[in-house]
Amino acid sequence: MYDWWVAVIIGIVEGLTEFLPVSSTGHMILAGSLLGIPDSDEMMKTFEIVIQLGAILAVVIVYWKRILRLFGLSKDKPRSGRGMNLIHILLAIVPVLLLAYATKDFIKHYLFSPYTVLIGLVLGGILLIIGEKSKTEITAHDVDELSYKQAFIIGLWQILSLWPGFSRSGSTIAGGMLAGASRGAAADFTFIIAIPVMVCATGYEMLKSLDQFTSNVFGFFAIGFIVSFVVALLAVVTFIKFVQKFNLSYFAYYRFIIAVLYWLFLLR
Repeated sequence: MYDWWVAVIIGIVEGLTEFLPVSSTGHMILAGSLLGIPDSDEMMKTFEIVIQLGAILAVVIVYWKRILRLFGLSKDKPRSGRGMNLIHILLAIVPVLLLAYATKDFIKHYLFSPYTVLIGLVLGGILLIIGEKSKTEITAHDVDELSYKQAFIIGLWQILSLWPGFSRSGSTIAGGMLAGASRGAAADFTFIIAIPVMVCATGYEMLKSLDQFTSNVFGFFAIGFIVSFVVALLAVVTFIKFVQKFNLSYFAYYRFIIAVLYWLFLLR
């Protein structure tokens, strides 16, 4: 059993990186290596699932009005366009969920390694720069202006997130910009579709890890969950404001720096 401060550190890493375009998987592997957590530690794998749920809850809190509108439970009207609906969500999440289920064993066996994460960090950073430098005409300035075609294209770009280190938010935001969405619209849609994708993924993994939920780890799990929730809430709100003023190239440069440090200190 690990000390409480390990739960705090991992919770902070998860909360900060889960929804930023920097790859939470890469950072979790890096943090685990630095803390001396073995890859075979089943309790910590379950802990990571729990703190992901904390991060998901943060996004639900931020977008609760839009979520209610999706199910016809809110009287709020779209600010522009015809409004985002459940068809947009399904078009964006079905491709990645189907492929993830079909290739889950391959991904875990071949792609969850420090070397593949490093490659994902670099390639994902390049994609962010390409998205920012693209001259694609913006046709969706707000998430409610996204077309079904754009939602589906973003969903296809999300498939890249199955490669650890690529970053789900990074691939979908960059892909959304390449599809004609503004940076803000792509970010909003990315966060919203993260909810069903992550609920499915974490729910599936949690069902396989129920034996790890024992009374002696409850406090450790609770600390990580709360820390992840609070930090993710702050990170999402801050990122939404950031993308309105700055481009995403800064995150790409950060990814390159992390990849270099990763290589120098852990892989050599």
